[in-house]
Formats: sequence, C-alpha cells, structure tokens
Amino acid sequence: MSKEPLESVGEAASARQEQAKKRSLQALNEHSEPALNAAMATQVAFYKPCAVIPVYNHEHALPVVVAALHAAGLPCVLVDDASSPACAAVIDQLAVQPDTHLVRLAVNQGKGGAVMAGLREAARLDFSHALQVDADGQHDLSDLPRFIDASQAAPAALICGYPQYDESVPKGRLYARYLTHIWVWINTLSLSIRDSMCGFRVYPLPATLALIDSVTLGKRMDFDTEVLVRLAWRNQPMQWLPTQVHYPLDGLSHFRLWHDNALISKMHAKLFFGMLLRAPQILWHRWRG
Repeated sequence: MSKEPLESVGEAASARQEQAKKRSLQALNEHSEPALNAAMATQVAFYKPCAVIPVYNHEHALPVVVAALHAAGLPCVLVDDASSPACAAVIDQLAVQPDTHLVRLAVNQGKGGAVMAGLREAARLDFSHALQVDADGQHDLSDLPRFIDASQAAPAALICGYPQYDESVPKGRLYARYLTHIWVWINTLSLSIRDSMCGFRVYPLPATLALIDSVTLGKRMDFDTEVLVRLAWRNQPMQWLPTQVHYPLDGLSHFRLWHDNALISKMHAKLFFGMLLRAPQILWHRWRG
C-alpha cells in the first residue's frame, strides 16, 4: 500500500490541530486583551519622575508649591490654563528657573484638560512618572518623599492620596464626596478605590497616556474620578497613602457648584452604563484573582 495517502491524512490532521490551537490562543488573547494591555502599558524601563501642576489664577500660592517641589528634587511642568495676566506673569518668572517647564493653553480647558496637557508634555520630556499636585497649596508637600518612594518601589502602580481633612474643608463638599464614593464603588464593582477626587497622585505615564489617548475623558472637575475608574477597568495597580489636605492657601476655589456637579453626575451615569457592558469581564478577572 502506498504511504502517500496516509501521509496526506496525517498532514491534514496536523494542520487541523494547528489551526484549532491558533483559534484557541486567539480566543484566549481576545478575552484577556485588557489585562495584557494593562500589563504592557505599565512596564517601566526607568524611573524619572516630575511634577505636573495645572494652574489657573493661583499666583500667590504657586511659588510656594514650586519651591517645595524643587526642594524635593522634582522638576516641574507648569500648565497655564489661560490664567489672568497677573498670574501669567508669575508663571513666566517661575518658568525660567532650572528644571521648570511651561505649557501655555490659549483657551481655558479646565483642571482635567490642563492635567492631560501636562502629562503629555511630561512624556515628551522623557519623564516616566508624573506627580499631579494642585497649585493652590491644599496638598501637604511634606508627604512628597513617601509618595515618590512608594512609586519608585512599585513603578507600575498608580500612587493615590487618601485625604485626611482638617477643619478648613467646606462641609458641603466633604459630604458630597461620599455620594461620589458610592458611585465609584458601583461603577468599579469594587471598594478598592478609597477616594477618587483627591488630585495628589503619581501617575505611571505609559499606562495613563495609553488611556487618555484612546478615550475621551472629562476635562474639568470630573477628570480625577473618571481617570481612576477607567484605569481600574484596565486592571491598573493602585496604592493608597493617607495625606493631609487643607483648603486652600489663597482662598480661591474654581469648583462651580451647579455646573461641576452636573458634569460629575453625567460622568457617573456614563460610567455606570460602561460598567454594565464590562461587568462580565470585570467579574471574570476578579474571579481569576
């Protein structure tokens, strides 16, 4: 009997097995793509942090903040979010200092838009991580070494501030935060995000830019919460450090009660429906541990 038919049958069977194996691997990759993308996005080949400071009319507090960051050895990226001429003049004076970079926005973008512009500039300048810090002096900059040390020890992680408030916090804003906490826990199907509204955090730039370059995020006071929820959906590692928060050094807040609360409510609704679409995948990844 000729061996050729048997060899042809064997080759065909091997080909079918190879195709089945490829289909299985493809299905597995498609199912685990978000986790794989998150792992790839957070790979950091070196550690080079800076500070990103969104600035809108905080000319009195800003020099103190920049001085504290420089004293801690952090280069600064200042983002002038179409500030007044008086504030712009102070920013210009600071921008000529060593290790200080300036991004100037012609039209006010809001806090989130300014932060995203600063993160992109930090990446362009070849920094690996960016500490987001407010310009009004509300964050306790004596905590800088703890945050940077934690980030350097776990460079793939997002290091987030868990605020400890003093008597200066407006009570209405303090109580309103708990409503946001509840929505965040619902929209992530998790209690792991302890506080999504504190803007004192260290971003790993590769993972963060992979997100903000692929989806449309809120550009105003809705940014801080939305970016954390969406990174959580991508299985971004996060760590939480307590930090004191004082409102604020120059007494100026840009939170617009009705407008920003409406934006935040819209964001929660959008994230809720996004969570419903992702719920099976979120629960599957959690079950896998």
